[in-house]
Amino acid sequence: MDARTHSMKPTMNGGAANGGLVRVGTLLPIADILLGMGVDLTELLAAEGVDPKVFDDPDNQIPLTVHNRLIALAVVRSGCPHLGLLVGQRDGLHSLGLAGLLVRYSPDVETALRSFVRYLHTHVRGAKSALTVDGDVATLHWEIYQPGVEAVDQVGDGALAVMLNILRELCGPDWKPIEVRFAHREPAQLQPFRMYFRTTLTFDAEDYSMRFPAGWLQRPVPQADLALRRVLQKEIDAIEARHEADFPEQVRSVLRTALLTGHSRSDQLAALFSMHSSTLARRLKPYGVGFRELVDECRYEVAREMLANSGLDVSHIAAMLDYADASAFTRAFKRWSGITPARWRALQAA
Repeated sequence: MDARTHSMKPTMNGGAANGGLVRVGTLLPIADILLGMGVDLTELLAAEGVDPKVFDDPDNQIPLTVHNRLIALAVVRSGCPHLGLLVGQRDGLHSLGLAGLLVRYSPDVETALRSFVRYLHTHVRGAKSALTVDGDVATLHWEIYQPGVEAVDQVGDGALAVMLNILRELCGPDWKPIEVRFAHREPAQLQPFRMYFRTTLTFDAEDYSMRFPAGWLQRPVPQADLALRRVLQKEIDAIEARHEADFPEQVRSVLRTALLTGHSRSDQLAALFSMHSSTLARRLKPYGVGFRELVDECRYEVAREMLANSGLDVSHIAAMLDYADASAFTRAFKRWSGITPARWRALQAA
């Protein structure tokens, strides 16, 4: 169903045949923000063919593509280049539904963040998070892996603000990250970012992520309630069982991280699913998609994001996507799009 030409009906905790879904709870703060800027959210919803009744229940869902188009349109109508950051500042565990409650009642920060990573898909499908620990530094990552969506930079800024709010709720108001990393070029207006994050900001990064001392992971969560958490766990497991994502979706959810960390060979990715590469190919076959096709899809999407949103040169992007040199990457990109990366970037800028 094309949201531009049809009435968008509320969708309850289901899959999307054509891509990811987002709980509308994540958009609830935007109405007040836009109202203060003289923009009527109802008009934006009408422009995208979204039924306003979808907002009657924060657990209703809309397609990720529609969600991001709404954000992109809101940026244009409001003239606010950091709107995504403002929306994210008002979100936190309270906007994540059952997953947010599961995180809040965890015994310690590491368990809480592992739950956030594990069950983020119940809040948004088409995006993922990861928690990595390297020595005494922990990093919470976030990315959209669904191809072809708009406003990735705005939503990424908002996701980092949400992650900051979550960690402060878990660790206390004194918690502070070491560094916040953005997968887009440095914005013209830096002050809103400096004021909110109050730490080192790095732009043109490989992903959206937040680094902090790993010692915080062992800190007890103030609202820990193991009995309540067990009840919530059963409920969220039941929802998962009813709405399990198809296998290509699971592969896409880990492929981007695997690609950017040099682990995108079929045997390496298959190992992440505890299977042989031939089993991986056999599991994908019923869906009419091959592993190489998914890799190309991911490379093309990441390449377009980096060309559009970052100032990285073509040779750097080629290296990040595991091409032998810039020429090999240019040939591949021309095969996908019909034009060179430099020409594609120039058209986007224009």
